[in-house]
Amino acid sequence: MPDPAQADDAGIVAVGADLEAGTLLAAYRAGLFPMPVRRRTLAWWSPDPRGILPLDGLRVSRSLRRSCARYEVRVDTAFDAVISACADPRREHGWIDQRIADAYRRLHRLGWAHSVEAWTPEGDLAGGLYGVAVGGLFAGESMFHHRVDASKVALVHLVDLLRSGGATLLDVQWTTDHLRSLGAVDVPRPEYLARLAVALERPLPPAFGGPPPP
Repeated sequence: MPDPAQADDAGIVAVGADLEAGTLLAAYRAGLFPMPVRRRTLAWWSPDPRGILPLDGLRVSRSLRRSCARYEVRVDTAFDAVISACADPRREHGWIDQRIADAYRRLHRLGWAHSVEAWTPEGDLAGGLYGVAVGGLFAGESMFHHRVDASKVALVHLVDLLRSGGATLLDVQWTTDHLRSLGAVDVPRPEYLARLAVALERPLPPAFGGPPPP
């Protein structure tokens, strides 16, 4: 999930263009994703190496399993709130500006962008994540938490949804210490693109509007 602190300009393959739904979807299918560089210029990135979280490699600690029991997890019930929290300008290394947030809200309305949310028993949004689902690819864009482990709980649930729905690729774009602790790894760009080609041939998981399993 993009982190400007990890970004290396060598990962930029294009600059400019727009954030219309067709442009974004074509980019994801080609292994690209958008992120502003130097705050204003829209760049299209294809890092090498690329961060992924193998769906059979998620590390769930004992404490995280306990946290999973403390939250209710929902899908696509508060997308606007999730992206607003991820775009909070007070966040360190924040990169989601208004044009990015608006673009993914449009993608959500069209059925391509999705949120996974962790809620407290009292009904408060504790954390979550959002990303784009295309076939068997889920491209994670950002995550946030207001309560301990809430974003991790959303990630655990996302992996369960992807595995049960036949997806094969969870793209986290760059690895961080936080993501590596959960099992994320780096793969060379050619390997990522090969995995992407396989994932795009898969059906969309039912949780994100795909067909039910046979």
